[in-house]
Order: sequence, then C-alpha cells, then structure tokens
Amino acid sequence: MESAVPVEFKLVVVVREDLEMSCGKVAVQVAHAAVECAIECYRKQRPVYNAWKNQGAKKVVVKTRSLEELLKLKKRAEDLGLITALISDAGRTELAPGTTTCLGIGPGPAQLIDRVTGSLPLYR
Repeated sequence: MESAVPVEFKLVVVVREDLEMSCGKVAVQVAHAAVECAIECYRKQRPVYNAWKNQGAKKVVVKTRSLEELLKLKKRAEDLGLITALISDAGRTELAPGTTTCLGIGPGPAQLIDRVTGSLPLYR
C-alpha cells in the first residue's frame, strides 16, 4: 500500500535588497507582508490557512535585486493561484512614501511556492 506524501505549507516573503533598508525596517516590512498574506489566506483559503497554522506557520524570507524582479514573481505566484501581498512603505522614516519593499507569497503548498521563489537566496 502506498502512503500519501503529506503536503507541506509555508509563507515566503521576498525582500528587495536594492533598497538597503535597516534591519528594523526590513523586519517591519516582512511582518506587514506576513500578516497581510495570513489574513487574506484565512478569508479566501481557510483550509490552506488551517493546515499552514497547524504545521507551525512556517515562514521564509528571501531576497531579490529589484522592483522589476519582485513584480515578475508576483505575477508568477498569482498565475499559480497563490495568495500575494505587495507591501509599500508609508514613508515616515527611511523610504519615500509608496516605495514597494517586499512581496508576501502564501501561505500555500511549499512545492508550489518553490516554483516561484525556490531559486532565490535567503535574506541574511
């Protein structure tokens, strides 16, 4: 008898490295993306949200080089039916108002999200 392979769920946040944000700024922008994605998933894909949360709500932060690359990733994720949240800064501290800082993708099946972000390096 074959055993079913369990589906792993995760949420990935892609940060623009070209903005050279402080660690604190990056942390806040990533938090915005994670919260927005989680809320949207809870509203629209409750079983996915529940599975992700029950598995420990895995989150991964990766980086990309530019806004153009970020927007391509957003389109690719949406074409696969994944939840996305594009985050723009309010402009109260380090960045000009409306600067797009990061992209949240998921929660969703890790295998599907990896088709979008799997080749990106971890944010360090």
